[in-house]
Amino acid sequence: RRKVDSEGRRFQDRWKVEYFFTEIENHCVCLICQETVAVYKEFNVKRHYQSRHSTYDKLTGHDRSEKLKQLEAVLIECVMKMVENICPEKKQEFANICLARNTVARRIEEISSDIKRQLTSKGVDFDFFSIACDESTDLSDTAQLLIFMRGVDDEMNVTEELLDLQSLTDQTRGKDLFVSVSSAIDDMKLPWNKVTGIITDGAPAMVGERSGLSTLICNKVIEEGGKAIKLHCIIHQQVLCAKHLKYDHVMKPVLKTINFIRSKALCHRQFKQFLLDIQAEYEDVLYHNDVRWLSRGSALQRFYSLRKEIGEFLETKGQPMRELSDPIWLADLGFLVDITKHLNVLNTSLQGKDAAVNQLYSHLKAFGTKLQLFIRQLSQTQPNTIHFSALQEIMNSFPQDNISAQTSRYAADIASLAGEFKRRFQDFAAIEKEISLFSSPFSVDPDDAPDQLQLELIELHCDSELRSRHQQLSLVNFYRQLDKSRFQEIRTLAKKMLSLFGSTYMCEKTFSAMNFNKNRVRTRLSDSHLRDILRIKT
Repeated sequence: RRKVDSEGRRFQDRWKVEYFFTEIENHCVCLICQETVAVYKEFNVKRHYQSRHSTYDKLTGHDRSEKLKQLEAVLIECVMKMVENICPEKKQEFANICLARNTVARRIEEISSDIKRQLTSKGVDFDFFSIACDESTDLSDTAQLLIFMRGVDDEMNVTEELLDLQSLTDQTRGKDLFVSVSSAIDDMKLPWNKVTGIITDGAPAMVGERSGLSTLICNKVIEEGGKAIKLHCIIHQQVLCAKHLKYDHVMKPVLKTINFIRSKALCHRQFKQFLLDIQAEYEDVLYHNDVRWLSRGSALQRFYSLRKEIGEFLETKGQPMRELSDPIWLADLGFLVDITKHLNVLNTSLQGKDAAVNQLYSHLKAFGTKLQLFIRQLSQTQPNTIHFSALQEIMNSFPQDNISAQTSRYAADIASLAGEFKRRFQDFAAIEKEISLFSSPFSVDPDDAPDQLQLELIELHCDSELRSRHQQLSLVNFYRQLDKSRFQEIRTLAKKMLSLFGSTYMCEKTFSAMNFNKNRVRTRLSDSHLRDILRIKT
């Protein structure tokens, strides 16, 4: 005779909606009459429902789901009243009991569905929107394509949300990504002629001139009567510019030393204890991870701060670091620490949600101006190192050495870095006029503005009340209060600029959440559940 336990029968979550049953302490309980079914078998559950509660068949769809919620609420209320009468001191413990895994999964699905429904209703009112796309591989080797949307309605309300997470089990060519993005946009019933731009991380499949995702998207928008621009994530480009200053003769010894200290457990313990005994400023050195945006600057700054302690420790290990006694090398180290610190400040300012493209570009232009200042100061006969504190400290520590002669080389390196910034950010430079017109409309000469904006721009310049509002209000509120009939073209430009992404920061942040949720002990998390979790998370 077969045994029930050996058959592996389990409660099926669909029985809740189909038969109004739930699982309580390994018992299959009817939510309507609270009777139990002895065996987890669909035939028994179905027979009980059809023989006792067939009148509930008239409930379908949303009405049936609402009835299920009511019955579950009644059951919980009954249990809590029973607990309150029998053992009131345990009421809070019962209230904190975790929900069943199926219930948690169902509620996550419902919340995600509701968020998507709200986004769909908002999308109907969008005048313009842009998309941000990035692709990464999860722990189960599935390529996950994140698609974010930034839309603007007629009242200048900006919505920045996850449009979809598309899972690709085959190739990730430009045309494969395009099919996924098209599916997400069409599923949300968004018109293609309202797309103003697409921003990606710069991978070949994303930015290829012929078959890249950006090219295919722009071609599709043109076919539908619109116009979209292609942008390369401003943060990714900044990171690539930072790598232009290689300084391998500094980085290699630093990384070699850090790896020597941290790669062996005994050596690492001894080093930390050594720092503790001498009451050093920090407790440890930091690993360098080339993928993390701020890692290089953080690792260099920590190494520089502990350079004397590191030298003493390596002497005790019989592994002296000769570079630490070379003033020129220390000056190069100090310069690299300072310039990476400035680059990290720029990177941090470019991060964040809901950042408008004009704000990001202003940070970029400000950094370019700073670089020109650094070049002038370091090129002087008496170099000014006020903005290079580490380099200044090394120069003061070795006054007899001619370290100041190296500053001309540092100025040339900064000039090379400035040239790299200018070369890489040509896509943002191409829309600089539109950005200036959007962010500072009163400082733009009408003769330099597009033809369709010139008359409205003159009207704007001559209105002293609007000039006063522009100085007092935020940029979004200023355009929100402009008369719709009088400044129609200017408002259209403002909506287009507000709809543009400046970076794929939200994609990177969401991938971190993806790796946290779908980790090495949860690789069986389904793609649909992962999508629901990330939609709620963002």
